[in-house]
Amino acid sequence: MSHRNLAIPLHRYPTMSGFTEANDAYVEVATELGAQALSSALEAADLRPDEVDAIVMVSSTGVAVPTIDARVATKVGLRPDVKRIPLFGLGCVAGAAGMARVHDYLRGFPGHVAALVSVELCSLTLQHDDTSIPALIGVCLFGDGAASVIATGANHARHVPTVGSGPAVLATRSRLIPDTVDVMGWNVSSSGFGLVLSKDVPKMADLYLRDEVERFLADHGLSTDDISTWICHPGGPRVIDAIGNAVGMPSEALAHSWDSMREHGNISSASVLDVLGRTLAAPPSRGSLGVMLAMGPGFSFELILLSW
Repeated sequence: MSHRNLAIPLHRYPTMSGFTEANDAYVEVATELGAQALSSALEAADLRPDEVDAIVMVSSTGVAVPTIDARVATKVGLRPDVKRIPLFGLGCVAGAAGMARVHDYLRGFPGHVAALVSVELCSLTLQHDDTSIPALIGVCLFGDGAASVIATGANHARHVPTVGSGPAVLATRSRLIPDTVDVMGWNVSSSGFGLVLSKDVPKMADLYLRDEVERFLADHGLSTDDISTWICHPGGPRVIDAIGNAVGMPSEALAHSWDSMREHGNISSASVLDVLGRTLAAPPSRGSLGVMLAMGPGFSFELILLSW
């Protein structure tokens, strides 16, 4: 990894007094970054804030009540009747899961506009006295960031220019693997969030991912040979390799995932959205198919079938 973004200036981290100060910083910075990400996405989609009907907010690196989406909605100027759907605790899988929940919402309200906002400030969960192997790996692996996606339902009255060249969601699939809650997540204590990160995370891809992807595609009369684009959460070097090997992807299929990891580290739920953004910068050919996938606490997978 060549670069890492941090929520606050580096010199502040050694002097942080504990969870209360870190969480206060989380609320302040997450609100600001979430508002910036959403505003940028709305501008790119040529939509006004008051045209957003629902906002799905994903974040697992701090606690806020009211949730961050309420603060972002006011800051950006969303309507007072905007439907708020905050999702906490999904961790790295939440970027793809949030996209899937946006799709679910727009199937029910096909004339609406929905926004997904992801903010993850992983650096603010670090604890000074935690020298465990997972904590040390977390210091090396995770970074901070935010992302936002704007989506319209199938019956939306306006054509949104950027959506015209972007993908449509055809189907989604969730998978929760029983008896794996200790593979990945947080140990929450008075000190804050302690990272749980088992060496078995790559093994989850080895054991379960290929069958899950193949069954998902088979349900739609497809196989991995029909997929030209893979938008994969870059959980870490071993995880990227495990995903590629499990599904049998060509090495170039994960180039955007490797680039995202190198430039930003693992920014949890925002990472797969960063990979999506890189994909949209040079979109696949019209009529081609793609799959977005991520893994996270639970242990869980989220899969999304996309069409350009």
